Amino acid sequence: MAKTTPIEFIRQVQAETRKVVWPDRRQTVMTAVMVIIMTSMLALFFLGIDSIFDALVKALLSLAG
Repeated sequence: MAKTTPIEFIRQVQAETRKVVWPDRRQTVMTAVMVIIMTSMLALFFLGIDSIFDALVKALLSLAG
């Protein structure tokens, strides 16, 4: 495999960067909103699971003492 010079590497990176299709503002905002919604849903889910385990552990500890 032939070695690539740093200058050629930079040219290749620039050529590949020109091929990238960047999202528009609407797509970026919609993606950010979806991330916030999904993160909030997961936070609520784990809060519920944690509360259930907390109650379970407290109930088991109250039986022991």
